[in-house]
Amino acid sequence: MAEMTGGEVIAKMLSIEDVEKVFGIIDGTYFGFYSNLKKYDIDLISPRHETTAAHMAGAYARVKGKLGVCMASNGPGVANILPGLVVEEAEGNRVLVITSARRTGIMYPDRGGTYQCFNQTGVISQIAKWSESVPSFDRIPEMMRTALRKCYEGRPGIVHIDIPENILNTKVKCDLSFWEPHQYRVTELPGATENQLEAACDLLINAEFPVIHAGSGVIHSGACEELEMVAEILQSMVTTSWAARGAISETNPLMMPMIYLQTNNKIRNEADVVLVLGSRIGETDWWGKAPYWDANQKMIQVDIDHGILGANKPADLAIQADIKTFLTQLYQKLQQRKESIHTTNRKASIQKHISEKEKNRKKLDQHLEDFAVPMNTAHVPVISQKVFPPGTNLVIDGGNTTIWTNFYYSVDKPGSVFSTYKFGMLGAGIGQALGVAAANPERPVCCIIGDGAMGFHPQEIETAVRNNLQIIYIVVCDRQWGMVKMNQHFALKPIKTVLKKSLSAEESINTDLGEIKFDMLAESMGAHGEHVNDPKDLKGAIERSLMTGKCSVIQVDVDPVKHMWAPGLKYFKDMHQEPKGK
Repeated sequence: MAEMTGGEVIAKMLSIEDVEKVFGIIDGTYFGFYSNLKKYDIDLISPRHETTAAHMAGAYARVKGKLGVCMASNGPGVANILPGLVVEEAEGNRVLVITSARRTGIMYPDRGGTYQCFNQTGVISQIAKWSESVPSFDRIPEMMRTALRKCYEGRPGIVHIDIPENILNTKVKCDLSFWEPHQYRVTELPGATENQLEAACDLLINAEFPVIHAGSGVIHSGACEELEMVAEILQSMVTTSWAARGAISETNPLMMPMIYLQTNNKIRNEADVVLVLGSRIGETDWWGKAPYWDANQKMIQVDIDHGILGANKPADLAIQADIKTFLTQLYQKLQQRKESIHTTNRKASIQKHISEKEKNRKKLDQHLEDFAVPMNTAHVPVISQKVFPPGTNLVIDGGNTTIWTNFYYSVDKPGSVFSTYKFGMLGAGIGQALGVAAANPERPVCCIIGDGAMGFHPQEIETAVRNNLQIIYIVVCDRQWGMVKMNQHFALKPIKTVLKKSLSAEESINTDLGEIKFDMLAESMGAHGEHVNDPKDLKGAIERSLMTGKCSVIQVDVDPVKHMWAPGLKYFKDMHQEPKGK
């Protein structure tokens, strides 16, 4: 009869699920777990803060298309990881978090005065898909199977299992049966019925101008190629939610990037049929309402989560299915009926919208004619894209920095952009970049991040150095909370703000920041550092950073007033106003 700690049981079950990496910080309360990871060929990667572990697991899951796992020790460790869990649940990343708890008998419920104790499962249950505590060693396999089942049920998100330290660390003689994944969870995701497929084909083929609206469910299901195939055969334009930026390559003329906000609105108003894939049609999609969407159009909505079907916009055909499975089925059906698909009028409409996009692009690119010092932020993403290898994964973080980067970076490789589009969490990009790099350690990662956001977790530069992860952090420095400053100035003195473009420090409320020399900070942790303020110098700084083969930080000073006046501000403000239509 074998002798195992509860922690080893968990490690073995993770290895059966093909987990290769766990992210978290060590602690004696779950020594029985992490000390057994190497035995089962699982690497432990430790950041400097537990919140980063959650973001690493989420980004890793996105890149690999599998389960991301993070861990946190009872009390302070769990408290530290909470912000990361909130974000990863919101972004819909498949993450299992394993936490230790104090020994049985003094917690659940708290005996009164228990050290490092709070209701961990109770708190996390409010932000996760599932959160439970294991009461005894013999229930570990059963409850781990439940947790893993929940990880693959419906929309991806956070699943939490909490195990007392004595159960994790004490060896027990046992004769356990370890099941294969197909024995306790679904391994083949559901598709549409024959009737649903025929109905969807009828609507899409007979439409005058069908449009596909892609949400992040397309990326999570790995359905980018299938989406492009369906769009091509239908000659249907593709719009996306912000979280699905880059669902297909933006070099494809059928793809209308979200940054062309007015054109997106026109396309969705012209559509008589819209196929919504893996999108909740939330606030930043204006809830699917007029005047941003045609109130009379027919909608086919496909989602793995049945709870969102028809929730924000009435569906004429609601299909609960995995997006990749559905699109594969749909393409096969459309191929059979290809002769019935008439695209001449559709192509004419498409060309009209492409012409408008090109006109808007020329207007945006006027910023690239500005070579003043300190630089116009528009140069940062443009130069970065030219210098980094094609297909480089990009992480975007910060307020106005995120807007500038989205407007001036073209997503050529589907699924290669990472951010917190649903939560807008500053500082998460630092950990996301680590997770992306851990998934593909042989390739560099580009992270364009604001100085405010970089200030949240700059210590993680050392994590990249220690783990030989080549992340180039390009820190856009305007030394202010720029997005907040803009809103504040309009609230305080709108006319003067329009005329002067910015108010003085005395007319603002705590919006200005002091300088952190991020390049020197990086060098103090063993990374390569660069500091530029002239757009002519940025290319060389990136090239030198790539040549080092290690983590680098490039501090880029930008004009703070120009940076504050980011593109599309009016439309971003409109996104948070309730639409007037139905």
